[in-house]
Amino acid sequence: MSKSLNGKTALVTGGSRGIGRAIAERLASDGATVALTYNASKGGADEAVAAIEAAGGTAFALQADLADAASIPTLFDRLDRQLMARNGNGALDILVNNAGNSGWGGLSDATPEGWDAMIAVHARAPFFMAQAALGRLRDGGRIINISSALATRPQPMVPIYSMAKAAINNLTHALAMELGPRGVTVNVVAPGWIRTDMNAAVRENAEMVKAIEADTALGRFGETSDVASVVAFLASDEGRWVTGQVVEASGGYRL
Repeated sequence: MSKSLNGKTALVTGGSRGIGRAIAERLASDGATVALTYNASKGGADEAVAAIEAAGGTAFALQADLADAASIPTLFDRLDRQLMARNGNGALDILVNNAGNSGWGGLSDATPEGWDAMIAVHARAPFFMAQAALGRLRDGGRIINISSALATRPQPMVPIYSMAKAAINNLTHALAMELGPRGVTVNVVAPGWIRTDMNAAVRENAEMVKAIEADTALGRFGETSDVASVVAFLASDEGRWVTGQVVEASGGYRL
């Protein structure tokens, strides 16, 4: 059976867990060689790579603290070396900006340090990841940014997270215009409520779960594979005529 991403290379940030891991596994199952980044969870990254390889895919993990912008050139230097050793060149086809950090906390308890940490990972890092990828990204390549439904329907409990994700939506439009002449598509996938460890505490509250499911047209929390499937479409040739778009993968949350 033909695989849609055979011969392609992909970099997925925050690929050791949750949505990022599901994306890395899906792109690898579609034939891509996948580099996934992790910050502190080396064990999770090793497990993700092992799962991909056990399923017949190809992957490797690279450590990077994307809260530190200075780490990004170093990350790409290490990516270059790995891809050169494996493929004979350092070309990249797909960049998925997925890495994130916890976003809970409202206006009253926010601090400048917390604001800086949130913006650094969710907004600044994707900008400089895209910058570093430009010279490596093949014409016809893909940049896929993971945002959130909260970017367009912000909540007072997560104002910093919501504004950071709104910035990613805006960046995506700008990059789509800049890179269009090269045939590079740039899109956002914006998940709604997805079963991950980031919202485990919410899912322990039966009343909140009931309210969220009642507010969702498809009547359930999403799975990480639901998001990965949308990313896989945008990464494939089937998504070649879609660019500059925010694709909400929320099951119809708050329609």
